[in-house]
Amino acid sequence: MADPEHEPTVGSVHDPLPEALGLAQAAAEAGLGLKLLGGLAVRVLCPDFPPRLRRGQDMDFACLAKGRKEVATWLADQGCVPDRRFNNLNGDRQMYFNAPSGRPVDVMVDRLTMCHTLDFRPSFGRLPFTVDSVDVLLSKLQIVELNEKDARDTVHLLAGLPVGEGAPPAIDTGRFAKVLAADWGWWRTVTGNLAKLPALLAENPGLAPPAPRYDPLGQARQLLDVAEATPKGVKWKLRANVGDRVRWYELPEEVDH
Repeated sequence: MADPEHEPTVGSVHDPLPEALGLAQAAAEAGLGLKLLGGLAVRVLCPDFPPRLRRGQDMDFACLAKGRKEVATWLADQGCVPDRRFNNLNGDRQMYFNAPSGRPVDVMVDRLTMCHTLDFRPSFGRLPFTVDSVDVLLSKLQIVELNEKDARDTVHLLAGLPVGEGAPPAIDTGRFAKVLAADWGWWRTVTGNLAKLPALLAENPGLAPPAPRYDPLGQARQLLDVAEATPKGVKWKLRANVGDRVRWYELPEEVDH
């Protein structure tokens, strides 16, 4: 049985966000690109919504390859202990540290590779402390077997941020369209997950925040319309003709630290 005295609460010693956001802010002040990813990025982008908290949560970040060595040195200077063996073997794509609190710190370099590969570089500088909001959303929607955690994060983003080509942190439909139009597999997974959202919300209304700023299902439909209307190239159309007969996604590897 869970011990309520040790369950995470917002702002408590068990909440990773203050430490993670503190690192992102300090890195920005030092002129370094170290941006939050994942559920903690969702919390930064949607601060008014009840957060998803769990024990032992990693702090997930992204950096660019051109600044990777500076970021690694800076993290070590902040008291983050590097996994030297892992970083020597994998540092061109991922680095791993333990923060002063003992929390794991994962740093993805240039891109996130799971079911699909998401390149952060084109919009890395758009927001100060997280990767671009559309990249946070795509990092959730690229998961073929969408779980409750990622469905909740997706709904929160669509409920908290406007969809369009407006100023940050709006979810940039231009970048969204470009990613999906370049790769049928990306298109297939993302549109499939967006289409599942009405049924997921009907089954579990708690996925939605209590006071949404925007209609998440309406914004999901808007993104589906963008995905459908964007012109596609010959390579995309050839792969679309093959369809689901050939697996269109990768099976993410479990990386040992």
